[in-house]
Amino acid sequence: MRNLILGLVRPLLRLLGRDERGAVAVIVALLLGTGVLTGIGALVIDVGQLYVEQGQLQNGADAAALAVAKSCATGTCTPSLALTYADENARDGVAAVPLVCGSGTLGACAASTGKVYDCPAVPPAGTNYVDVHTSTKTATGTVVPPIFAGTLHGNSGYTGTTVLACAQAEWGGVPSSPGIITAFTISACEWAKATTTGTVYGPIPPTAPSSTLDQVLKVRSVTGTGCTGYAAPDDAISLFGWITETGGCTLNSITGTTYSVKSGTASANCNTPLYDDAQDKTEIYIPVYTSVTGSGATAVYNLLGIAAFVVTGYNIPGSSFTSYTDWLKASNQCTGTTYCINGYFVNDLVPFTGSFSTPSLGLNAIKLSG
Repeated sequence: MRNLILGLVRPLLRLLGRDERGAVAVIVALLLGTGVLTGIGALVIDVGQLYVEQGQLQNGADAAALAVAKSCATGTCTPSLALTYADENARDGVAAVPLVCGSGTLGACAASTGKVYDCPAVPPAGTNYVDVHTSTKTATGTVVPPIFAGTLHGNSGYTGTTVLACAQAEWGGVPSSPGIITAFTISACEWAKATTTGTVYGPIPPTAPSSTLDQVLKVRSVTGTGCTGYAAPDDAISLFGWITETGGCTLNSITGTTYSVKSGTASANCNTPLYDDAQDKTEIYIPVYTSVTGSGATAVYNLLGIAAFVVTGYNIPGSSFTSYTDWLKASNQCTGTTYCINGYFVNDLVPFTGSFSTPSLGLNAIKLSG
């Protein structure tokens, strides 16, 4: 502050030909008497205090929105998480969360006011989202009390400001590869049957699930269909094939919304990877198709989304690796000419910044959208 004052008065002192010693005290007294210094203090300290408070509230809103979105994506939406994360980002450990709203059970949000402290507009219909509003909370209420501003002339009635912030997060299924995916595919029918239409999942590795969650995916039908009791789509008879891989039984991605598969037995490239998947109990990503166009070698599979799956065993007749005994439920092991992969689906989150798919197949992503 002293340097600021000197910068203002030195030119005047030079013009007067006077020494600056002792002059600063006089100038300061004049500035205090006229309220200039108090005004500068109000500008620097009080406004700065509001900016710091807003930054903390925004950090808390961001963290809270992501936490609630994660709870919705991986289980049951838990709005109460918002207060915990808002408090943890507040300097004094206390913040107010006047509103949590969004899609589904969160309750619809009102239209955005468009103000800088409000969330953006409600996303398009069908988008899963949450808005978390935060505000200041003090020992005396919800306002940040002033230090200097209340002493300014004509401003004695100013008691402080309530600072606000808001964050919006979205979540949803991953519509294309979140990374390397395994080069085999199943139908939406198989996925729906194995997960009770996306409501039953096993825990993420290395936690082992109950053996009751172990599923047998009849990935290639010999007679009839591999999935019964499902009107459409259904497994194509004897058309299951391994997707043409980029190497090592994997694909870097699926381009677009369709893909083709190999007819017949699995690629030799899948020998070691599939064995390792069952042996190491690792989570893998597999594409799920909603329907098949055409037949035979020219069949085109229409991608529904990507699911997360843990292999527990398999039986692939005619391949170089043939079978691996189901480690979770041996009684589920396929034998003979039945083509199957055993395992269970999990509900997990992966990094992803693109557009989400509907419905989610258990493999989800979350992101801040405002």
